[in-house]
Amino acid sequence: MPHFPFQRLQADLADLIAKTPAGFRLPSEPVLARQLGVSRATLREAMRTFETQGLIRRRQGAGTYVVGKVPVFESGLEVLESLQTIASRLNLDVTHGEVSIAEFKADPEHASALKVPAGRQLVRVSRVIRADSRPVAYLVDTLPEEVLHPEELTSKFNGSVLDYLLGRGDPLATSRADISAINATAEVAKMLEVQRDDVLLQFVAKLYTVSGKVVDYSFSYFLPGYFKFHVVRRVGPLNNP
Repeated sequence: MPHFPFQRLQADLADLIAKTPAGFRLPSEPVLARQLGVSRATLREAMRTFETQGLIRRRQGAGTYVVGKVPVFESGLEVLESLQTIASRLNLDVTHGEVSIAEFKADPEHASALKVPAGRQLVRVSRVIRADSRPVAYLVDTLPEEVLHPEELTSKFNGSVLDYLLGRGDPLATSRADISAINATAEVAKMLEVQRDDVLLQFVAKLYTVSGKVVDYSFSYFLPGYFKFHVVRRVGPLNNP
């Protein structure tokens, strides 16, 4: 049995979650905090670990629910693939929510990222990817309007901008992504139905054509418990045979 208070709290929570059937709600935060003899702030901190693992789901204003076995998206990062492609390979069922399309003029950040003049017309495509009836990823792609016009995204759009561009025959070559753990902003937390400041996995990526042109600047947010990414790396200096 763990001896440190926080470890003991996590052990008690793990035991409670294990004994609660999937789909059932845990006691409210005030009740649970009193039962476990901790503050609500400490309780929330401990519960984030289990939400990150996909074992519980907190719904704003509705409470905390125990989740059954969750689908896990497992993939290497050496090749860029859409979530839809990964899901198909793993026999996972995914859907995308309503697609939000916004047109705006490039601000300094997007002008720099996409290497276009400030004020250039851009298109932002936002949508939530759902698995096991819950949001697991929030994807936001921004492209120059000459690359993707809003009217092109018909009812056949499967939620993946990458798949759309590839299917159209665009000469895509590479992608560079910065990967980090972040605290959810109010907007992202709302889209993923989590609490503000919950920890998420964030990819900030640029998609390049064979000529080196940036055609997509994207932000992708993932619930860590539903995703397992790995990288295969060679050992030794780059000039090794």
